[in-house]
Amino acid sequence: MRYFSRLKSGMNYPDAIGGCVLGTAVGDALGLPCEGLSREKQRRYFGTISDYRLLFGRGLYSDDAEHTILVAQALIVSNGESEAFLNAFARQLRGWILMLPGGTGLATLKASWKLVFGVAPQRSGVFSAGNGPAMRAAILGVFCAAHDDEITQLIALNRASSRVTHTDPKAECGALAIALAAYFTATEKTIEPRDFLNLLRTHLPADDAARELLLLLDQVVKSVENGRSTDEFVRSMGWKGASGYIYHTVPAALHAWLRHSENYREGVLEIIGCGGDTDSTAAIVGGLIGARVGREGIPREWRAGLYEWPRGVEWLEKLADRLAHVCATRQPQKPLPTFWPGVPARNFFFLRWFWLMACAAFFHFKTPIADGDLYWESAFVSIRSAGFHEKDN
Repeated sequence: MRYFSRLKSGMNYPDAIGGCVLGTAVGDALGLPCEGLSREKQRRYFGTISDYRLLFGRGLYSDDAEHTILVAQALIVSNGESEAFLNAFARQLRGWILMLPGGTGLATLKASWKLVFGVAPQRSGVFSAGNGPAMRAAILGVFCAAHDDEITQLIALNRASSRVTHTDPKAECGALAIALAAYFTATEKTIEPRDFLNLLRTHLPADDAARELLLLLDQVVKSVENGRSTDEFVRSMGWKGASGYIYHTVPAALHAWLRHSENYREGVLEIIGCGGDTDSTAAIVGGLIGARVGREGIPREWRAGLYEWPRGVEWLEKLADRLAHVCATRQPQKPLPTFWPGVPARNFFFLRWFWLMACAAFFHFKTPIADGDLYWESAFVSIRSAGFHEKDN
């Protein structure tokens, strides 16, 4: 049966899609506690990150993984037809924002509420170059690779996914680079940085946004070829970390992916160590590498430590299997059901937990240090993660 056919990378459909979905969720959960911290403050508060630091050694994912879920559900319903996908994704966004999620970027927040109040998905986007479209783009590339779609279809799906929330051409261009990376990792036997750069030069649009990104990615490839770490690359660019600006997020994430395309642990931990928007960058890198190494390539203890309900690891695996079935049969399916009353309950717990951690951090880390900062600054990170981010993704 075609369902068990293999991609050129050697991975079968369920493993590639499952690796992308689970890899995104695990990366998001690992990076979430460090979100918004510089590399120096991250090391001060957490030391070296090697496991979950959020919930007594357990992990919770945030909007990055949730948006991959929304895109996967829209692909299941639409079978990848771009107009049907746009409408299905808009419905998913409406339902998602009504569940009052935490940690939502402002651009996505504004666009989602516009959809709720009846604005058409063709007009709901806001002008923003945040990384929201990029954090949900990897699953598009893996789907099109497994679905045997041409890259033109991938470009159309990425356009629909991006513009429903973000209308800045940089956001769409950066997301397309991530989607093409996922397509590339699923369709090539070996990952050669120069070959990937040539793929981007062929398929990115011929506009100023693409030219700016290609200049950045040329530096990424040179850095990888010279054996530099992702942190060294980020420092060389003068960035304080890989921020939520899409032309920081995408080059940094692609650098980590190209260096560790078949080593999930090393790739995700390296991008987290750069600081900045660590949940988004780790989710992107996790999705790209996960599509290459499959579910079993993600460390077992990280999969087991993902503490989510009602959309936990088992539910995510069922979601990936249903999407793989759509790829195999080329027939749309109903979205995977979930216990929807549990979602706002989970979100309430997510928000309250971060506020509790913020208060605990305030009282525990209130001793001034030499540079005039306060250790309880980590509480600020918890508060931002609990509410709506000032970053514009």
